[in-house]
Amino acid sequence: MSDLPRRAVTRSAKLAALPLGFAGRTAIGLGKRIGGRSAEVVAEEIQQRTAEQIFKVLGELKGGAMKLGQALSIFEAALPAEIAGPYRATLTKLQEAAPPLPTATVHRVLREQLGDDWRDLFLEFDDSPAAAASIGQVHRAVWRDGRRVAVKIQYPGVGKALMSDFKQLARVGKLFGALLPGLDIKAVLTEVRERVAEELDYLREAEAQHAFALEYHDDPDFHIPDVVAANEAIIVTEWMDGVPLSKIIADGTKEERDRAGLLLARFLFSSPARVGMLHADPHPGNFRMLPDGRMGVLDFGAVNRLPGGYPKVFGTLIRIFNEGDMETVIRGLRREGFILPHITVDPDELRAFLAPYVEPTRVEEFTFSREWLQRQFASVADIRSNGVVRRLNLPPAYVLIHRVHAAGVGVLCQLGTTARFRDEVIRWVPGFADDDPEQDAALASVGG
Repeated sequence: MSDLPRRAVTRSAKLAALPLGFAGRTAIGLGKRIGGRSAEVVAEEIQQRTAEQIFKVLGELKGGAMKLGQALSIFEAALPAEIAGPYRATLTKLQEAAPPLPTATVHRVLREQLGDDWRDLFLEFDDSPAAAASIGQVHRAVWRDGRRVAVKIQYPGVGKALMSDFKQLARVGKLFGALLPGLDIKAVLTEVRERVAEELDYLREAEAQHAFALEYHDDPDFHIPDVVAANEAIIVTEWMDGVPLSKIIADGTKEERDRAGLLLARFLFSSPARVGMLHADPHPGNFRMLPDGRMGVLDFGAVNRLPGGYPKVFGTLIRIFNEGDMETVIRGLRREGFILPHITVDPDELRAFLAPYVEPTRVEEFTFSREWLQRQFASVADIRSNGVVRRLNLPPAYVLIHRVHAAGVGVLCQLGTTARFRDEVIRWVPGFADDDPEQDAALASVGG
């Protein structure tokens, strides 16, 4: 067994099988329709089989392909129930695990990175991985001082494999439209590719995780395992037990799901203010519910550095949107670069597009649900055909914020959380709670 399917021919062949398989199933579907079966039933069967094949290949390839699969899996709640059901388990598995490296390869990496006497650093080391993900896998161990630790090992050769994955995935991007109509897969792929380059730098990740661990030390709501040691390809952190958020989604009580969703929202809104960074990979595999009721957070390879916290204009525009002044919202978006100078947008279409991100902040308590998100996605798909989405620009400074919020909403809908979401925005997002006449006037003065 090789470390990764790194050879370009092998990886390309796996990915090339996707559109061929889809075309074959589509042809079979056409035959069934001619035979009298309804278009809806046939389309559903094609969508289910396409999803199974896509995520199977993504999981086998790890690297960039696996990372894209994780990014897409958080939108699972937007899929119709009759479509999502058959492969929800596949998505959860993708969030939690990937095929492991063989033991001999693990030992070789440890020798190369830590020296021939690497075992002297540990009192115990479990050769069987506790978790495997897109870029590395985690082993249980006991550090030389007696602490239980997690040893995260980067897959050898994964950096070289990533670019090949992304090139191939760009060629089969249309396939994903069968899973999530209305999703801009090209934008998702571009953003994921840029973030993965940062995730390959384990020292950068260790620095971010240590900063979070210091800020949230002894916090009543959150626990961040601290970093014990790190280099470019290995991170050793304190071990953390807990129930994965994916299990809470699948089997949790309403009380457990409400608690988990509230803490997820609180963590994502509070960290820019407290740490100056935003955790930018909020899929369920990175969160655990601990026995004491706190939420544990893992994997800080992708973070958005926001040293000043959330931009104040972010909260201000949400407040003005809720007040119904779409003209000022448009002026503010234009000033921030979301609407370029030569572009015009329809206020009603823009309001419908932004509603999923703003609606939960309008009421004291909001219930997220798959059904609500499905309606929002259907609306966005309709709007996309009318052109408003294509007319908007996403400035680089907001790319990760947008992705995290979209992903967070997806997870909250998987949880079915009922929570006082607005309270978290009031507490942590500047510009939302209080009028700022000076900033409001500045936004209103920009050309419409």
